[in-house]
Amino acid sequence: MCARSQRPFGNEGSSHGHYSYTPEHSPADHPKVTRGKTGVLLANLGTPDSFSYWPMRRYLNEFLSDKRVIDYPAWKWQPILQAIILTKRPFSSGHAYKSIWNHEQNESPLMTITKDQTAGIAEVMKDRFGDQVVVDFCMRYGNPSTKSKVREMVAAGCERIVFSRFIRNTLAPRPQPQMTSFPGVMEEKWQPAARTVPAYFETHLY
Repeated sequence: MCARSQRPFGNEGSSHGHYSYTPEHSPADHPKVTRGKTGVLLANLGTPDSFSYWPMRRYLNEFLSDKRVIDYPAWKWQPILQAIILTKRPFSSGHAYKSIWNHEQNESPLMTITKDQTAGIAEVMKDRFGDQVVVDFCMRYGNPSTKSKVREMVAAGCERIVFSRFIRNTLAPRPQPQMTSFPGVMEEKWQPAARTVPAYFETHLY
């Protein structure tokens, strides 16, 4: 059995309250675990990686396979989606994306705007809370995925993650728990405390 080595404010920690330590009862060669931060994960709807056929098809397949978007049984919907819609729609949607594509940064306008908004929010959070708060963004459909960003935040030492949508959509074919929009949390072995920002679309500041 290995004694715990915990240094909240020692050489491996910081004055902002996050720190690294070796978990109790862990092997002697166990890597340090970073703890103590709060993550703010901002989610937008999604965007393809490119306007060419296969990236568009992957994006549309993920989007149109979500039962909160198309509420048909898979046995009925998937043959139509795979055999008909996804053989044609990527071409027309790709052409539309190409007409508005940010060619300088090789990304969609939604990606560019989301990055800029996230950077602005991160700057405000840093001024108020230092490095206690980690701010990042994800896409519900496409990349960067919610799952990958949750993994990064947990690895960075986020014990708590606050999820917020850029666009609040109150309509869906069937009711769903809030956290189903943010997959990845339940798959973590070291699960952070998680909460979602309530609906804000009627807030006068919005």
